[in-house]
Amino acid sequence: MIVLARTYRFCASHRYWRAEWSEAQNRAAFGDCALPHGHGHNYRFRLDIEGEPDDKTGMIVDLASLDAVVQREILDCFDHRNINAEVPYFKTVTPTTENLARFVFETLSSKMPRGRLVAVTMEEDEFLSATCRGDA
Repeated sequence: MIVLARTYRFCASHRYWRAEWSEAQNRAAFGDCALPHGHGHNYRFRLDIEGEPDDKTGMIVDLASLDAVVQREILDCFDHRNINAEVPYFKTVTPTTENLARFVFETLSSKMPRGRLVAVTMEEDEFLSATCRGDA
């Protein structure tokens, strides 16, 4: 088996906040990430797709087909958006790096044009990333 890695980027804002907690509880748990107007990141995420290269093309997955799926399912939903307000799933789930990685994995795993999605690594910035793997 070979694992192909493909990277994508989007810019978005978010806020860590639990409505059932007081402001003091939110600030204690999330610090500046709980500020009222949120903050933004230039996110980057990598898909690891496992498979055998096609005999004719030599590719695990056609990149144009993969890019179209990622554009439709992820980038159109997240890029230049307020994640909490504009992505329905995150109206009730805190948009942490971990939860973003899980969301992308669960959204894309059944939509691969070819190959098997084995991991999604979401990078919030150069210092923080989270990986969601299909075997976990």
